[in-house]
Amino acid sequence: MHATEMLIRRLRVDTHLSEDDAQALKSLPVHVREFPADTPIVLEGDRPSQCCLVMNGFACRSKVVMQGERQILSFHIPGDIPDLQSLFLKIMDHDLATISPATLGFIDHAALRALIDAHPAIARALWRETLIDAAIFREWIVNMGVRPAAARMAHLLAEVRSRMAAIGLVHDKEFEFPVTQAKLGEALGLSTVHVNRVLQAFRAEHVLDLKKNTVTITDYEKVVAAAGFDDSYLHRSRNDPPA
Repeated sequence: MHATEMLIRRLRVDTHLSEDDAQALKSLPVHVREFPADTPIVLEGDRPSQCCLVMNGFACRSKVVMQGERQILSFHIPGDIPDLQSLFLKIMDHDLATISPATLGFIDHAALRALIDAHPAIARALWRETLIDAAIFREWIVNMGVRPAAARMAHLLAEVRSRMAAIGLVHDKEFEFPVTQAKLGEALGLSTVHVNRVLQAFRAEHVLDLKKNTVTITDYEKVVAAAGFDDSYLHRSRNDPPA
């Protein structure tokens, strides 16, 4: 797989890119590195000179408060560039780390700036990605603020499923999501005990399950109903592949 293949697939979900645009993305100088799970990629206060492309594996954004507690702010899947804002915001205001073994591609800011200057369609596609990112943050605020625990978890897993389906990574009701119950708690504002209790209830009702780094959604309609999930905030194209 080419270093930028997942990125091209992701951008084409929402934006028309010509073959010339795709070739320009493939021509980017990408420095590929392998990261173990739970490894910092860039930390709050850093001044990165590169953007990170998730080629394989999963990452998360987070912040740690003075008491040492961590809030996970977002999860990132193959094809995401979770620190794209570092092109224009020079100082990182949060941490970015892997949550699984991951293959990451690093692209120098100078190369990305030259690319978006020369290819307006790519510039528009990346801008659109940052706007969708903001829409996801808004939905996460709603999720944390007003939904009960079971709905929070159902909503998060429905969102990840929808994003994975858009790039063809959902297979027979299953998708990879190597997240621990502790990390789910950090994302949902729940204790690990509460996360386990909610998962056990979903498992007993044959709605969904999470084990061995895999989420199985047996009854997607019940998950959607439990979460009040409406994926319009993901702003997917009408030409998306079926979930």
